Amino acid sequence: MTYRIEGLEPTPLLPLFDASDDALAAALATRVTASSDTGFPCRVSLQDANIGDDLIFTHHVSNDVAGPFRMAHAIYVRRGAEQAEPIHDRFPDMLDRRTIGLRAFDRDGMLIAARLALPSEGDREVRALLDDEQVAYIHAHNAAYGCFLAAIERD
Repeated sequence: MTYRIEGLEPTPLLPLFDASDDALAAALATRVTASSDTGFPCRVSLQDANIGDDLIFTHHVSNDVAGPFRMAHAIYVRRGAEQAEPIHDRFPDMLDRRTIGLRAFDRDGMLIAARLALPSEGDREVRALLDDEQVAYIHAHNAAYGCFLAAIERD
């Protein structure tokens, strides 16, 4: 079973970088400076920010469905990040180095399976979830903090 991972489209997020602090607060966002090379995963570039990078930490609806599994959580977006090219059949380092929760959804957005993947296990666990034909897509979340990391689609 093949799959692809794509970064978020940056265009709707760009105005946040020029927004006032009050406007950011109203948008459920704040400015952040990366204080490490591994704790600030950008959802646009699918890469970890580097120490000193400027980011926006914002609320993001990751599973925008009309049902009980509509989900939202915080995400980081790095200033100047370009959308990652689609990644096929492999995990980017940003995902592969983390313990992640994988949530598998059907076409109606209902959660039908979930797995925990330790570092370097994500590819195997995604393929196992995709063996079930009812799985339409998978979301990867940080296992500890719960933040949305990436959507994984059948390819």
